[in-house]
Amino acid sequence: MAMVVAASVTYLLYRRLRSLNAQHRVTQVVAAATDLPSGINLAGKDIMMLDWPGEIPLPGSFPKFDAVLGRPLIYPLTAKVPILERDLGVQGSGIGLSARIPSGMRATAVRSNEIVGVAGFLYPGSHVDVLATYNLPGGAGPITQTVLQGVEVLTAGQTIEPDPQGKPQQVSVVTVLVSPEDSQRLQLASSQGTIQFVLRSGADRANVNLRPTRLDQLAAIEKPPAPPSPPARKAAKPAAPVKGQTLYVLEMIQGTKRTIEKFERQAETVKGGEGTQ
Repeated sequence: MAMVVAASVTYLLYRRLRSLNAQHRVTQVVAAATDLPSGINLAGKDIMMLDWPGEIPLPGSFPKFDAVLGRPLIYPLTAKVPILERDLGVQGSGIGLSARIPSGMRATAVRSNEIVGVAGFLYPGSHVDVLATYNLPGGAGPITQTVLQGVEVLTAGQTIEPDPQGKPQQVSVVTVLVSPEDSQRLQLASSQGTIQFVLRSGADRANVNLRPTRLDQLAAIEKPPAPPSPPARKAAKPAAPVKGQTLYVLEMIQGTKRTIEKFERQAETVKGGEGTQ
């Protein structure tokens, strides 16, 4: 009995320890060896293997060096932070800003000033709407129209990363990430008039159906009031005829002038053999 009990306890302990080891197993992932700036191509000196708890999944991580060597780094990383797929550009896509341009998209630069740049609060990663103000052909007056919505800002001047303390920075050129078609619209709008950036929340990705705003709408020009309608005219009530008289009433209307003429005719008495008229 003692041997059976000892064997059972040993088996249960073995299964328990095996289960704990499976839960606390350690895997290795590729991480940054030092603080790395964005835009560089990763080399062997830039990366290291980092122990990572096996029970915590890390989607997008890399188990080997070969998967990240030579690929451009899109976002800066601090030391001992795992490198994920989202942090890397396609191999051969170049370094610097070109590494941050997804396939099928374009980086288009637009001249900015203190007003256009939302008083310096445009940072890389911000999302903006692009408004254009221009004159319509034919002398119809200026209009303002939203030509692009939810556009991502890639750079503000030559800054690829936002200021850590959020300080405003006056820049002369803003680079935005747009599709090839939108890049043509942006270029045409900037050549026809002035461009204004409208800052929006990064979580707000909904597009709004907007109509252009005309100058007469801004001035709130009202139509002149309609003239009052003339009062309803009441028909003249003819006077009651007097006994022995015949009454005639003639109403004449000339434009807005109205006159009434009355004519009376006395009854005549004719003597005859048969009666009186």
